[in-house]
Amino acid sequence: MAQPPLRRPTTNEEANVKLLTELDARVSSLESQRYSWWVHWRELAEYILPRRMRWLYPYNQNWNRGVPLNQNIINNTATIAARTLAAGMLAGTTSPAKPWFRIAPTNAGLAEDYDAKVWLAEVVTRMMRIMAASNYYTSKGTQLLDEVIFGTSPMFIYEHPEKLIHCYVPSVGEYFCAVNGDFEVDTIARRYPLSTSQIVSTFGLDNCPDNVRGAYETGGASLNMERTIAHVCEPNPAWSPDAGAGMDPYGVPKQFRYREVYWVWGQNSSKPLRMKGFNDKPFSALRWDVFGNDAYGRSPGMDALGDVKQLQFQEKRKAQALDKHVRPPMVADASMKNEPASLLPGAITYVPQLNNGVGFKPVYQVAPTIEGLLKDMQGVETRIRDTFFNGLFQMMPTDTAVRTATEWDVRQQEKMILLGPVLERNDTEGLGPDIKRIFAICARAGIFPPMPDSLQQTSFKIEYVSMLSELQRGSATTAIERTFQVAGNLVGVIPNIMDNLDGDVAIREYGSLLRVDPRVMRPQEGVEEIRRARSAQEAAAAGLQTGSVLADGAKNLSQADVGGGQNALQALMGGAAG
Repeated sequence: MAQPPLRRPTTNEEANVKLLTELDARVSSLESQRYSWWVHWRELAEYILPRRMRWLYPYNQNWNRGVPLNQNIINNTATIAARTLAAGMLAGTTSPAKPWFRIAPTNAGLAEDYDAKVWLAEVVTRMMRIMAASNYYTSKGTQLLDEVIFGTSPMFIYEHPEKLIHCYVPSVGEYFCAVNGDFEVDTIARRYPLSTSQIVSTFGLDNCPDNVRGAYETGGASLNMERTIAHVCEPNPAWSPDAGAGMDPYGVPKQFRYREVYWVWGQNSSKPLRMKGFNDKPFSALRWDVFGNDAYGRSPGMDALGDVKQLQFQEKRKAQALDKHVRPPMVADASMKNEPASLLPGAITYVPQLNNGVGFKPVYQVAPTIEGLLKDMQGVETRIRDTFFNGLFQMMPTDTAVRTATEWDVRQQEKMILLGPVLERNDTEGLGPDIKRIFAICARAGIFPPMPDSLQQTSFKIEYVSMLSELQRGSATTAIERTFQVAGNLVGVIPNIMDNLDGDVAIREYGSLLRVDPRVMRPQEGVEEIRRARSAQEAAAAGLQTGSVLADGAKNLSQADVGGGQNALQALMGGAAG
């Protein structure tokens, strides 16, 4: 995420102090509002995914960050179930192996414009290449995993000098969210640790406060000393669509819709580390499910937490029962106190009164029965997997009936309807902002080919290529196929039945439903030109054939003797002259 500052912070110290004081107060307020969520997140992290929870370890204690944090996890069913759901959503909605979105003009009249379709297809292809060459898909996988466990997960998309884009997913507990009047997340604040060397390499030595510069110049162990960095990304309160609106009091151009500020937390800094603006929203924020004006979402992890705790408790009791069965507690004669005893294989323990049945023996003479516990644990594990929708992503369902591939597809698509509301929210709050941000970055970098004149004054919309929409399109192509099949069967009975069907319209609609690259289909003008050329060739060929037939007839007539010293052609011509 390290990137050079676009501009030096303003030297207006009074304005800077006022700005940082206001931002300090807002971050503190957001932290108090987030506290109840933070407590819940911490419990989720301890039982499902500890390493994604920030603040489980303090700053300036690098020596203990690698200690085991999963002491509450004995049975990892929930962790595996969460990863399965996140991986299934990534593959089903944003698979890097195939196009998963399209860009179309909002003007329906341009939908069939050949130049427009070719340009938009090329735009999507180049954007997919940019995403694949960056860390977008790995970051999206992390974002989805955080979403299914903690319910909320933001992701920043920054411009990069080499990869063009670079993504960063803050860890849980690091960020704070705020929503606007439409209850959409429009502000992300963060507090996170950076060492002295990282601060200098990220923001530049000249932009650092005196204590950071002093530590950097001292070198040695001071380079590894960590400080808390605060970061706020929010709508620019001074935003103006007028490009000539100038600067706000802090030096950010008013034409930028968003601004972000970095500063060293808790040091009463007189200037920010970095302050800059964005033309478009530089982050997305996924939320699994939202109630009212909550800034944070609820998740399957929250729904499964009770079962997860129960499973860990039962796993402990099962282990205790097995341990007592394998190494049972022993009872011994009082006279054996302080005498050597061993349970090792082959060892001998000498006991008094052995013939009387006292001696040294297990307390339990019958092994504990745990079949009921194991059965109940299996039911708990099944509930956890169902809560994380794992049944939707099984390679083959448990149904053993013989079914066709089409039937399997239909059954899987019916199951995917259960995720419909979540996928719609992810499209709106996640994929939509991602695509718009990447599109804007690529456009500013000159990655796209020149835009056709027909698209200069239009806006665009995003269409997602989901499995459910593909199934619906497949039904439409089947209808076209059956219509032509029925018409073909009736040709023998009704010869002119095919006059009802327009083959050009049908093949173009068929290709559109199958999302065939528009460059594969010739434009209608090109098709008509080919047909005109073919008609001209056929007419010329027909003329040549007619002339050849007449020449052959004349030759045959000239060779036919009809008597009187005349051939048939002369007689015919003489009769015609007479």
